[in-house]
Amino acid sequence: MQTISRRAALRAGSVLALSPLPGRSQPRDNTIRIGVLADFSGPYRDTSGPTSVAAVQQAVEDLGLSQRGINVEVLQGDHLNRPDAALALARRWIDTQGVDMICEVNNSAIALAVANLVRERDKVQLASGAASSALTGAQCSSHTIQWTYDTWMFANVVGGATVRSGGDTWFFLTADYAFGHQLERDTAGFVQRAGGRMLGSARFPFPGTTDFSSFLLQAQASRAKVVGLATAAQDTVNAIKQAREFGITRRGQQLAGMVMFITDVHAIGLESAQGLIMSEVFYHDLNDRTRGLAQRILRRTPTNMPNQEHAGTYSCAIHYLKAVAEMGAAGAKASGGEVLQVMKRMPTDDDAFGPGRIREDGRKMHPAYLFEVKSPAESRGTWDYFKLRATVPTEEAWRPLSEGGCPLVRG
Repeated sequence: MQTISRRAALRAGSVLALSPLPGRSQPRDNTIRIGVLADFSGPYRDTSGPTSVAAVQQAVEDLGLSQRGINVEVLQGDHLNRPDAALALARRWIDTQGVDMICEVNNSAIALAVANLVRERDKVQLASGAASSALTGAQCSSHTIQWTYDTWMFANVVGGATVRSGGDTWFFLTADYAFGHQLERDTAGFVQRAGGRMLGSARFPFPGTTDFSSFLLQAQASRAKVVGLATAAQDTVNAIKQAREFGITRRGQQLAGMVMFITDVHAIGLESAQGLIMSEVFYHDLNDRTRGLAQRILRRTPTNMPNQEHAGTYSCAIHYLKAVAEMGAAGAKASGGEVLQVMKRMPTDDDAFGPGRIREDGRKMHPAYLFEVKSPAESRGTWDYFKLRATVPTEEAWRPLSEGGCPLVRG
């Protein structure tokens, strides 16, 4: 794995070329370039970053396009969690380095900005890391697919289950950017429809907040039964650890990790995380296909078990490359919009999510799961952290097509 610096990322990103088989010479027109736009140095590094690059590399290897005369180059770039920096890098990738598809993009504000760019340039964005449901709502795009999860699904699965079990008053700790705002709004809607009440929220600066004490004190003072964390990755880890130190759960308030990953549980530790309810669309030990995929990716990043975001990045990359194989490299490079139409027509099937499809609003469809974090006594070892509480069927997991307001959807 090539190490990248912030300066290098802002210049052009790093190129990780997956070479064709020895003895084959391939024309430049047959090279498909994929840019992994992710967090390599900030709070989302473990949930995103190097393991997402490994997931794309694994997809390329598994499909074996070089044997069909198509070369693939994988570029990586650090978006620094700044839309301006990310947009400058994405524009440079497309305009000077010939990038055809940008994936991961694990920051909703960045994904919304890049969506406009790829539409203008007729390229492809597969947002396997961005969560704002606006990406398939009013701000949906003909050149973007939201692949892995979204705030509506998390709110639906976690929020609904928590209210039904008695958690009917809520206070939110919310990351102050598009993702956090959307997650809070979506969850508040489910809480209120179920008869619960919102007692308030505290928005913390993102990125850069490490001390959550003042926000947790506000949550404590609200006396809400549930403190919802409209956060992700390191922010969630820090907030949960500090909430334990403040004794919030000992005083009867419940923490709801709205967006959590197995890497977060690993960082928190089972002693503190046990009993947390969380939603995921992928778990490495779910079935034989997920176990096989996780082990293949883990060979490349042996200290970081692939999570749902990494699985989504693998899944979107392999489906994109299947469309490239059907169209041919030249055809795929000529029009990103045409590639997306082919991707939407083709049913999806991969080792991350199994069979699925892509809806006309750009929502990738697959089941979701409700997990509970195991206690230390229940775990068989490192990364054995979840027990399955419920499977939410595909059509129940996601926002109905008619409710999103996507202009691509015909009435």
